[in-house]
Amino acid sequence: MRFVVPAAFLSGLLVSPALAAEVRVTVELPRLQVMEYYRPYTAVWIEKPDKTAARTVAVWYNTRLRNRKGTAWLNNVREWWRTTGRSLKLPADGISGATRAPGVHQIVFKSGSAQFGTLPAGRYHLVVEAAREGGGRETVRVPFHWPAKSAQSVSVRGSRELRSVAISIRP
Repeated sequence: MRFVVPAAFLSGLLVSPALAAEVRVTVELPRLQVMEYYRPYTAVWIEKPDKTAARTVAVWYNTRLRNRKGTAWLNNVREWWRTTGRSLKLPADGISGATRAPGVHQIVFKSGSAQFGTLPAGRYHLVVEAAREGGGRETVRVPFHWPAKSAQSVSVRGSRELRSVAISIRP
């Protein structure tokens, strides 16, 4: 018995990944000169124009504490916690991760991925909030349009807990 696969089907499989938009989020955490430095708990999410959360992209917190005690301090990431965090079951596949050291960190995904999902066309903000024990809390919003008709790259500088946050979209 022979199995025949239509050429149109195969060509669709080969071309589809190239058509998906690539979204690259860059978050830079500064090295602060303080007595005791604790890595910040950080949440990255997509916000609609009415300030409701559309999707959580990433949550970086202390995942190594026993009995999931690291989640106890996620409510310090206040804006994210109030809009969507408290209803999110953690750890969440593809979203949860350990806190990050000072430096530049990137999250890269395709438009159909779990983080971006099937986001309707429109204007949005990429929101990054960082809260550090014994330190401050800062929220940065980066505006973007979805879907991208052409390549777009937007960045915003933070003032203390976040050095810069950027989003780049390639259709």
